Amino acid sequence: MYPESRLDEAFERLSNRRSVKAMDIIEPGPSPTVLQTLLNTAIRVPDHGKLGPWRLLQFSGSKRAEFGEILAKRYQALNPEAKPTQIDAERQRFTRAPVIIAVIARITPAIKIPQWEQQLSVGALCQNMIVSATLLGFAAQWLTEWYAFDEQIDLALGLQEHERVAGYVYIGSAAQRPTERVRPELETVLTTWQIPKS
Repeated sequence: MYPESRLDEAFERLSNRRSVKAMDIIEPGPSPTVLQTLLNTAIRVPDHGKLGPWRLLQFSGSKRAEFGEILAKRYQALNPEAKPTQIDAERQRFTRAPVIIAVIARITPAIKIPQWEQQLSVGALCQNMIVSATLLGFAAQWLTEWYAFDEQIDLALGLQEHERVAGYVYIGSAAQRPTERVRPELETVLTTWQIPKS
């Protein structure tokens, strides 16, 4: 059993969790060993049928810049009138954080397990990754952006049939503490079920 102080610290981190913009995520990122711990924790999600309807692609080190070149070329092809600064911004996208994890949904259609439940498992994995990063003291942001919906980028990622990008999770350290945003009050979203009146 964890000491009460450790639990208090964990709940404090989660109760104040806030996504940090990718542009505000800096070094250091998790070490390879810590990242493995983070990801092993993240994949412990509800998974009806034990399908594992997801897989992960890691971008770190020079791989970030290599993928950035692909993004820049594709963006230029899609936007012939783009300015050099815009193209360079695409080139630098994956250098915004020390580690980026692409979460790939691989949904199996026409089986007993509803596709909706498979999709929920993928979303749970993305959220688990953010929670794990938070508990380990790192900053994270779950993004899609245009390249999550582009067929040519899908090919560059090696996506197969029935696979799609659920999101890119940027992980590192926060350049500064993020400001809080408006959250719903619990009483506005929580009710107690009652038998419907006929």
